[in-house]
Amino acid sequence: MSASPILPGATIGFLGGGQLGRMTALAARSMGYDVHVLDPEATCATRPVASRTITAAFSDVQAAIDLATQCDVITLEIEQIHPDVLAAVAEHAPVRPGREPVYIIQDRLRQKEWLAQHAFPLGAFMMADSAEAIAHAVNTFGPGIAKSTHGGYDGRGQVRLSTPEQADGAWHALGGRTCVVEQLVDIDYEISVLVARRPSGGVAVYPPSRNHHTGGILTWAVAPAAISEAMAARAQALAMTIAERIGMVGLLAVECFVTRAGELLVNELAPRPHNTYHHSERGFATSQFEQLVRAICDLPLGSTELYAPSAIVNLLGDVWLHDTPPNIPHALEVPGSRIHLYGKAGARAGRKMGHLSAVGDSAQQALSRVLESYRRLSPGTTDAFDVHEPSLPQH
Repeated sequence: MSASPILPGATIGFLGGGQLGRMTALAARSMGYDVHVLDPEATCATRPVASRTITAAFSDVQAAIDLATQCDVITLEIEQIHPDVLAAVAEHAPVRPGREPVYIIQDRLRQKEWLAQHAFPLGAFMMADSAEAIAHAVNTFGPGIAKSTHGGYDGRGQVRLSTPEQADGAWHALGGRTCVVEQLVDIDYEISVLVARRPSGGVAVYPPSRNHHTGGILTWAVAPAAISEAMAARAQALAMTIAERIGMVGLLAVECFVTRAGELLVNELAPRPHNTYHHSERGFATSQFEQLVRAICDLPLGSTELYAPSAIVNLLGDVWLHDTPPNIPHALEVPGSRIHLYGKAGARAGRKMGHLSAVGDSAQQALSRVLESYRRLSPGTTDAFDVHEPSLPQH
């Protein structure tokens, strides 16, 4: 595959202006690129960083073409972009990632079927197009989770199922639309791996991140992942193979479960920067945001060496809705800590408003520091958000 580098001074267009776009745009700005963005929200998080913001729906083909005609390359920070929009944009500027990998990934059922067809390891799943089909899935493989095929991030669009009798309620909760029912697996821990690929074929893979969720929302992530070298190598090889097979240009995040039996199973894919690698901005030679800019512009990919153990904790809108306002000065007294706010207007429960990060001499110390910073920031929300400190294994 041949391509010409897109050099600083060029303009990068973003389909999506949330926090991932904002942090990538900041990295692009520091490298000398201009930034344009399209997002449905006039006050999107990326707006202060962009020299031009188009306020339009992600399905608005003409608005997307308007963006593309003013840009040298287009990327995205959310995968729910209509294929027709991506195809139209591609007539005017390179789109990275391209239409095909986004089309596969943006539908959960399509994604899982593609992974299964290519013999990648998955937990059991079934398509369900009725309440009866959901009940059949639970009868077949036991307790599971029914998930909408589109969207449904951060625990939304998901219903846990213990018995077939819950199928009717799940069907209506998901809007009476086709869904995926996944078998519950006996999870030991969760990890993710981030892969970067440039158009001319260069590949870079990050060491795994160890992650913890509360109610489907990422609570914390830490690197190194405190797993065996053999498991880390397996996970990296799996992620690189998926990225190559799906034809990713840009970033691909591969979320995985590791079962108590030692199985490595793919959970989900994301064709963009990922919440579980926000700590790359602190602990790695190259942040995921700079890496995305390098990848889509076909510049040499940056080193993925871990310079310092690093960890993050998400900050949800709940922190600002509590009776006691967040105590930012007290939180920042923790050594190695930093606060990252996304500039979003209107805090609400469950909405990601920012994150805390910390570095340390070990994964355990980095995680301990960022959790302590969170407890100091918002002691009133620690019961709702699972911020107990685990003892990470030593490998």
